Amino acid sequence: MESYDVLIVGTGHAGAQAAIALRQGGFAGSVAMIGEEPDLPYERPPLSKDYLSGDKSFDRILLRPREFWHDRNITMLLGKRVVSVDAEQHEVTDATGATIAYGQLIWAAGGHPRRLNCNGHDQEGVHAVRTRADVDRLVAELPRVSKAVVIGGGYIGLETAAALRKAGKAVVLLEAQDRLLARVAGQELSRFFEEAHRGHGVDIHLNAQVSAIEGSERISGVRLADGRVFAADLAVVGIGIIPAVEPLLAAGAKGDNGVIVDECCRTSLTDVWAIGDCALHENIFADGRAIRLESMQNANDQASVVARAINGAATPYIAVPWFWSNQYDLKLQTVGLSDGFDYHIIRGDLDARSFSIIYFKDGRVIALDCVNHVRDYVQGRRLVANRVAIDPAIVANQGIPLKDVGC
Repeated sequence: MESYDVLIVGTGHAGAQAAIALRQGGFAGSVAMIGEEPDLPYERPPLSKDYLSGDKSFDRILLRPREFWHDRNITMLLGKRVVSVDAEQHEVTDATGATIAYGQLIWAAGGHPRRLNCNGHDQEGVHAVRTRADVDRLVAELPRVSKAVVIGGGYIGLETAAALRKAGKAVVLLEAQDRLLARVAGQELSRFFEEAHRGHGVDIHLNAQVSAIEGSERISGVRLADGRVFAADLAVVGIGIIPAVEPLLAAGAKGDNGVIVDECCRTSLTDVWAIGDCALHENIFADGRAIRLESMQNANDQASVVARAINGAATPYIAVPWFWSNQYDLKLQTVGLSDGFDYHIIRGDLDARSFSIIYFKDGRVIALDCVNHVRDYVQGRRLVANRVAIDPAIVANQGIPLKDVGC
């Protein structure tokens, strides 16, 4: 039986950063990463952006070259899926039945794309954007595609729609809610991106409930609950992920929509940690609510927290959430969590496509959405990190740099 002092399940950002941070912190024991994909760890955000559009090759999105992992004695167990965990015996079993022992287990398995459950959901030509293989399959079909339907108006859906328009495809975007980015942004930003995509020729339909994928073996259209059918040679489904935590929950870990972790990312199982998209943690920037954060920032920061704890220097996870999205010529940078805001102000000019939306709750700054406004994003992080209480009229004054506000 193979055995490692630290076994990391998952080869995405969280798993890779955990391995890197362990070595940087002086950990000398054996370390292995096991993941379903055959590829070395790579950046996920470019999949729906530069990689899909062809602006970056796969080599350019690798997190580290092959020799990096070899030189640091980090074993890669690629193309292997963990199906069960025995927390008492400190063992995992993969889909082939092989068993691997561990001293410490870091669960960084992320999640799987949420699928449609309607008739025809498994037709050929229906795609997700979660892995390199997903995007490679999608790109291979593009030469035969003229009409595409994107289902879901979140970041993945919008970025995919932008890439498909860049490729010259006719794009219909269907969103079940009454606005785009409904889970992560206020109405002003939602409407701004709606207008931006319409301006680039995307046919957007809100309150659109998909009832079936039409076609015989291969997609020919998408049918809505109201009877409308949109012709399609291809569909991309971007409606969120399901956290990949089934083996941990079956082993007795506490959780549901993710696995519950403490301030140092420990699960309820002895010597088992969880980080990244699948970790359900209490976050001070969400008023202490238990949330999952699907972001590179969260993956990297939680990985560093676990590595420090294993190396004997435990510190709690306290990190300002941040995100970004590139669509056409628009660079959106977000810091903080705007959910539950009670007031907001806008700095800059929406028509000029350079502005910031600053969100307040109980008089304090809780988040910023910055579109083509890098200076506000960089300078505004301090306001969010410190929950600065400030007169919104001062923040709205563009003549005052955010670095000078609330000092």
